[in-house]
Amino acid sequence: MTTQATTPRDSPAAPPALPPARGPLSESVLAVLAGSGTRLPATDAVRRSDPYGDDLQLLLYVLYELHYRGFAGVDERLEWDPDLLGVRAAAEDIFLDALRRDAGPGGRDVARAVEELQREPVGDDGHSVSHHLRREGELWQLREYAAVRSLYHLKEADPHLWVVPRLRGRAKAGMVAVEFDEFGAGRAENVHAQLFADLMTDLGLDARYGRYLDAAPAQALAVVNMMSLFGLHRRLRGALVGHFATVEITSSPGSRRLAEALRRAGAGPAAQRFYDEHVEADAVHEQVVRHEVIGGLLEDEPGLAADVVLGIEATGHLEGLLGDHLLAAWREGRSALRAPLTP
Repeated sequence: MTTQATTPRDSPAAPPALPPARGPLSESVLAVLAGSGTRLPATDAVRRSDPYGDDLQLLLYVLYELHYRGFAGVDERLEWDPDLLGVRAAAEDIFLDALRRDAGPGGRDVARAVEELQREPVGDDGHSVSHHLRREGELWQLREYAAVRSLYHLKEADPHLWVVPRLRGRAKAGMVAVEFDEFGAGRAENVHAQLFADLMTDLGLDARYGRYLDAAPAQALAVVNMMSLFGLHRRLRGALVGHFATVEITSSPGSRRLAEALRRAGAGPAAQRFYDEHVEADAVHEQVVRHEVIGGLLEDEPGLAADVVLGIEATGHLEGLLGDHLLAAWREGRSALRAPLTP
């Protein structure tokens, strides 16, 4: 059975096309997925690659995507192909090693890590995308930002669901309560992924799932790949909770700035609604995540404290790399995408 056989090409549920390769590693994997090749990259070659580079990040992204919507024409049975999983494991090893090395000081002090998340900097430190967009962002920059973020927001909250069966008690109840809101509280039109699709349409972007994968820089792929890495591995459930806490705790002030940026740029109400919704909802979610999800997890499994800290620090590290990439390009008046958007 293939995805093409089960999903009409013009259906909103249709999976995206395979993207072009970004190097020899992703080229080999994409050829196998497309059915035009049989040789996967050697494990040693994967382990020698740049953990943050385009080639490895695209390799990870396409292999993770097999667990989400897949790709047009790719046999769905390849989701659990042992050879592909072996390549993915080698790529995950060097990516996770890099995150452990580069993300921050680590440790087990979850309270300190969460407290730092709650400490909103006074003014703009020069590294904040939301401050830049609110203060001086142009409409073309807001469109690029939406295209980049679509890799996650069109599957918003999906990676976080992997952790639910790995939790119990307060942590599970709190996680599901927040996710219920993310998925529209029972109303399809209010699912946050749909709200982001509406934002994209309002900004004149193509809201099809996966449409801007080829345009997105490696830094954007790495953010989404981190979520999938943490979510798909039970041993990293603490890191997934740390990542989730970072998103929920820091979302409200950043979303307020982005909503103001969209209003200043003259975007329509659908574009503004996505971030307005997050200002209000995530302020409530923050309390649930802190006290129930993190508190409940560490009450049950105190040995996961270091992983929670890893999830918090890794999220900040990768978001920082993405923000620096975007701002460096925009301050020079050039596109931050691999291929500029059409008007």
